[in-house]
Amino acid sequence: MSETLASTPYGTLPTAASLPQRKPVSLPRLHEMRERGEKITMLTAYDATFAAAADSAGVETLLIGDSLGMVCQGLSSTVGVTLDTMCYHTESVARGLRRVQGTAWIVADLPFGSYQESKEQAIRSASALMHAGAHMIKLEGGGWTTETVAFLVERGIPVCGHLGLTPQTVHALGGYRVQGRSESDAQRLRRDALALQDAGADMLVLEMVPAALAAELTPELPRCHTIGIGSGKGTAGQVLVMHDMLGMGLGKTPKFVRNFMAGNDSVRDAMAAYVASVKDGSFPDDRLHAW
Repeated sequence: MSETLASTPYGTLPTAASLPQRKPVSLPRLHEMRERGEKITMLTAYDATFAAAADSAGVETLLIGDSLGMVCQGLSSTVGVTLDTMCYHTESVARGLRRVQGTAWIVADLPFGSYQESKEQAIRSASALMHAGAHMIKLEGGGWTTETVAFLVERGIPVCGHLGLTPQTVHALGGYRVQGRSESDAQRLRRDALALQDAGADMLVLEMVPAALAAELTPELPRCHTIGIGSGKGTAGQVLVMHDMLGMGLGKTPKFVRNFMAGNDSVRDAMAAYVASVKDGSFPDDRLHAW
């Protein structure tokens, strides 16, 4: 890294570890982690500096979530986020990782309205995010989305699904509520999850799903790694919105969040504490952070 990039007038990104000590995160590596029982860690990131900090702290996967609409843009939901905005933030995260020789796996959300029209629309939108630096795209919902997932995977685009509470359709769900509590809802969620795996999805975010259901479902998805948020500790990994886990949320703190800044002296230390807690199983605590 040049001296100009290493030291700037507006702050310095974290120093990268020497390359021999850093193994780039890839789909095969995520599969290896799953096979040996190591939890996968994911945090949202929206800019270069926080992406570099999370990578330095050992976070394996960074999600450029459309949650940026709420935490960065001040919107009331994720629905107003555009594809151009997602590409901008994905580029920022990718540049931050390149500057510090980071190794995290980059996942970017397809925002509302960028994939619902057709498979062809979906691949155009996914391609834009991949050009911006994403390694994988994420889309919400089951049922009709499986055909879109298969279409993207067949064309070389890794896909992460998202079931349970799907924020892009929060109005149709009647609010931010736990999903899959009734027997019929649980059966539908299981069918959707298995269909997404069969379509080729490699990861699946389970948001606000009862912990028992998420724990039952995870071993049924050996080729699709479940990443929980408010869904208990029985998933293959965990994700939190970065602002929430740093105690910087604009509204009420969700039940499934723990403030990792408490007791830590820096953002990087808080992120490292999050990674350690997910890895050793102390977070989440199903009695406190799940349903």
